[in-house]
Amino acid sequence: MGAMRQPRFDKVPGVGTHHFHCTSRVVNRAEIFGEEEREYFVLLLREYEAYCGVRVLNYTILSNHFHLLLEVPPKPEKLPTADELIERLKGLTSTTLTPKKARQLVDAFRQAKDEEGERAWVERQCEGMWNLSEYMKRLKQRLSRWYNRRNKRKGTLWEERFDSVLTQGCPEVLLTVSLYIDLNSFRAGLVKEPENYRWSGLGEAMAGQPRALQGLRKVITGAEHLGETSTELTQALETYRLQLYVRNEEGREGTDAEGRPLRRGLPRAQVLDVLKNKGRVNLVDYVQLNIRYFFDGGVLGTQEFVEQVFQAFPERFGPKRRTGARRMRGLAPKLYTLRDLRLELFS
Repeated sequence: MGAMRQPRFDKVPGVGTHHFHCTSRVVNRAEIFGEEEREYFVLLLREYEAYCGVRVLNYTILSNHFHLLLEVPPKPEKLPTADELIERLKGLTSTTLTPKKARQLVDAFRQAKDEEGERAWVERQCEGMWNLSEYMKRLKQRLSRWYNRRNKRKGTLWEERFDSVLTQGCPEVLLTVSLYIDLNSFRAGLVKEPENYRWSGLGEAMAGQPRALQGLRKVITGAEHLGETSTELTQALETYRLQLYVRNEEGREGTDAEGRPLRRGLPRAQVLDVLKNKGRVNLVDYVQLNIRYFFDGGVLGTQEFVEQVFQAFPERFGPKRRTGARRMRGLAPKLYTLRDLRLELFS
């Protein structure tokens, strides 16, 4: 019997807007996502982003799993109006509560002058908004139903629940995670340049998609998307690509004779040797490796941020645990996680 999984760090006292690196794999890790499946996933990703108020900063969708970098704002004190909710419903290509049904309900409340009833209806509709688990649940369930229906199959599509790492919302930390996400398609040998991978936030940004550009600008600068000019967005994309390619060697493309993906950057043995000798590794070389920190670290950020989360949830740790932050080894920017993953850092 496996160990019980800990609850997510999805609501931390003192943290307003939360950021998460989320991953989920297909059951048995089957490679079932072709071009059409990935296109539909992107459609759903953006639909529920607009509806739920959860912002997609970056993502990549591969053949049997996906990575998302999400921003989850707190629920606003002033909720959307009934009319605004109906407009949001219009953005969903499939929903049990259609805009037409919602309009009929709201009109009935107003004809009866039932303001309390209308307000209660709005609150019920908003229960799943600005919520990480609800966003992921809707996204994965909708894709499961669509895929099962098209392929005449039954049962779960996903391997357990999704994994999430609470990520500090400062540019240095967001950039670390975002670069890791974008290098997945390249490491898998799917493209020669990460920006050419179609089903990713970077690929969308290269094509001029506004929300993708705004997401990468938030990663680079921490700035909000409101009031951004095309020049600012273009500059953010250029800066991001520069960070992605800085100090990388050329010629490490495709796969080797045994089908293993090659990596652009420092040779693996050399990186491990530097780490062994307590040397420093530049950010891009570091995130090219399949690092367990990005999956199992629980919380990722500065020492102060990780300690803040640790102090907020003392009941989740043993009585002997006095501090929360554990240094990520070998990385020049001083970043920390809640879990000390000294063993099997690289897989």
